[in-house]
Amino acid sequence: MMATTAMREAETLVAHLRDRLDPIDAPPERPRFGDADLNGDAPVPPELADVEIRDAAVIAPLILHDGPPRLLLTERASHLPRHAGQISFPGGRIDAGGETAAQAAVRELEEEVGIGGHHVELIGRFDSYATVTGYHVTPFVGVIKPGFTLRPDPGEVADVFETPFDFLMDPANHQRHSREWQGHVRHYYAMPWEGRYIWGATAGMLKSLHDRLYG
Repeated sequence: MMATTAMREAETLVAHLRDRLDPIDAPPERPRFGDADLNGDAPVPPELADVEIRDAAVIAPLILHDGPPRLLLTERASHLPRHAGQISFPGGRIDAGGETAAQAAVRELEEEVGIGGHHVELIGRFDSYATVTGYHVTPFVGVIKPGFTLRPDPGEVADVFETPFDFLMDPANHQRHSREWQGHVRHYYAMPWEGRYIWGATAGMLKSLHDRLYG
């Protein structure tokens, strides 16, 4: 009975995602959300004022089997030049030469954590997000099919973990934090969970996903 209930809840969630998210092949859009949302007219650090805009894609990997719905997240390796040690979705830059955002998201999932495209069903796309460091990120939700094996790339990923979807979608957990950066106080969303500090662009995209699904 419990397994049947879980399956029905998973089916209901997937149906809701399909209804509220954009098609995966929808035309590219300019970001509607970003790091600037909570910072108003706060100045951008001079070294980032003329940064090149780079297109990127990420995937929010949704696991629906063996328990309640969870999202798979990564902790970036500590030696990376940007965003080292931060919690993130699998993803990265979209390759020039015709690669779509959806293709980039699936490719990065395999390169970073070892989950191949045959284990992923993309459900849809939600609102693009602009980071203060110059990335225009297109995020997707993809259901991860059972039977996958995690093989994190140590060059990019320090750890992989799962966080309950209900926790991430609960507005009570959408905290607003701030810190001083480059001589200015900047504000951002944070969703601390069991010692994991989910914050910044990742938390901002989760907040936008919540708004898309339940707002």
